This record gives sequence, C-alpha cells and structure tokens, in this order.
Amino acid sequence: MSGRIVTVFGASGFLGRHTVRALAKAGWRIRAACRYPQLAEFLRTAGMVGQVQPFHADVTNAAEVRTALRGADAVVNLVGTMQGGLTGKRFDAINAGGAGIVARAAAEAGVGQLVHVGALGARAESASHYARSKAAGEQAVRDAFPGATVIRPSILFGPEDAFFNRLANLVRYVPVVPMIGADSRFQPAFVGDVAAAILACLERRDDDGAAFELGGPGVYTMRQLMELVIATVMRRRLLLPVPSFAARLAAYPMLLVPGAPITPDQVTLLGEDNVVTPGTDGFGALGIHPESVEAILPTYLWRFRRTGQFETAAHT
Repeated sequence: MSGRIVTVFGASGFLGRHTVRALAKAGWRIRAACRYPQLAEFLRTAGMVGQVQPFHADVTNAAEVRTALRGADAVVNLVGTMQGGLTGKRFDAINAGGAGIVARAAAEAGVGQLVHVGALGARAESASHYARSKAAGEQAVRDAFPGATVIRPSILFGPEDAFFNRLANLVRYVPVVPMIGADSRFQPAFVGDVAAAILACLERRDDDGAAFELGGPGVYTMRQLMELVIATVMRRRLLLPVPSFAARLAAYPMLLVPGAPITPDQVTLLGEDNVVTPGTDGFGALGIHPESVEAILPTYLWRFRRTGQFETAAHT
C-alpha cells in the first residue's frame, strides 16, 4: 500500500464497488464512505487486510462529511440519485447540495485532490430535474474547489447495472416490449473503464479543474440497444414505441413507489441524446481504450436466456 488515503463517497454503489477495487489494486488506502457502512462490508475483500474501511457518512450532513475527510489526501464523490421524490427535492438535496457540501469540506480540510462524478448531458437548461440538479452540483463543486476534476459518464453498464439488466428482465417476460425514446442516441460506458478513469485522474495529480466526458466506443439509438439486448438474451420479441407523453403519464403513479422502475423525469431523460460532445477530452486523454457494449453484455446477460449459459439454439 502507498499510504495515501482516499475517501470515496458512495463507495457501496454500482460505480463505487468498481472504483474501490481499482483504487485498492493501485495501492490506495480507502475510506469507503456511505450511509449504511454495515452494508458495505463486502468492500473489505477488494484489498488487503485493513486497506478498505467502511465508514458512515451522509453527503447531506456537513459534520459527517468533515469527519470522513480527516487526514485524507484525496476524495472521490460518486453520490447521486435518480429518484427525486414527488417534488424533486431529493435531486436538489443530494445531487446539488451534497456535491457542494463535499467540495467545501474538502477545500476546508486542505485535501489535495477532488474527483467529482457528474453526468453526461447535465445542463442548467435541461427539461430534466435530475440533469439540472447534476449541473448545479458541478457548479457548486467548481465554486468551492476550482481545481476539482469532473467526470461526466454516459449510461453505465456492467454486471450490476440497473439499465441493461432491467431491459433484459423485461424482455424475458413480455412478448411485446414497450420502448421509450426510440430514436434517442446513447453512448454507454463500461463501469470498469469509468473506475479506471477515476484512478487515472487521481494518479495524474492535476489540479487544473479538468473535465472528461466518458462514453464508450459506440453510439446507439434506443431501438438499437433494445435489439442488442433481445439478440443477447436470445429471444423473439416485438418492440412497441411508446410516445413520450403517454409514457410520462403512465410513470406519474410510480412516484409513490420507492425505487420505482421508471419515473416521469427518467422518461424525459430517455427522450434526450446522451453522447459525448465532439472535441472534448474523454477516455483517450486518460490513456484508456473503452470496452464495447457488444463485448461485455453477453458476459452477464446470459442469465436472462431461456436456459442460461447453456442456451445455444436459435432465438426462442
């Protein structure tokens, strides 16, 4: 171990577990900060004994954040939510307010580096409350810690993702699959590559306020992604485009369901392109060659096939 300490907020999440693994392999000592550290014990096995320490901290609580940053050389903030609640206040409290709290506490503590993970497509003028809150969070980070590095990934995919796994599960059970935003373009990024990018940013030790937009090697419409999922799980299914207004109307009752599979705000996001801006720094600037969707999806979506890993016949 190098002896350098990094506090990772949101360490137990999808991107968090891959980031912790990458940091541990590189020799960092990791303070894995999350709201429920008892549910993050599995992270200890990502490194040597004592290298990864689950730690209680809520990014909306300034005192807890300051405690989590004591003695840290670097901080990575991965925290974000796509569940804004009935009024969207959770978006503002976590995506914007929490980001600002972490950045201010890091600056006050004299932490050398801050890597903040935003979102591709985050804009102050977006129709999506989520996208606006992520843009506000990035601005709060810039105001408090001008030298922070900002990473803006596209849709993340990997074994534990909530995107392709959810689509594949839907394809498994219904013969006609509803599709929102059929012509919207996306550039999915492999979660392992984004974790490697975070590590690369820390290893660079730059404090020039760099920003990186991270998208995979391919750009796809939603229709193409759905067709790829159907082909990967070896099913025969019909795709039914659903107008955005109808999808949004159907999603409103979901606001009453904790962890809803789809919300009106997510319908809005699915109607917008989510691709890297031409000419911006991305994986290439960090020396990373990103994996393609086609290469990775079969490694974990096989479980949605009719006979799992043994499925070799034509589509059923």
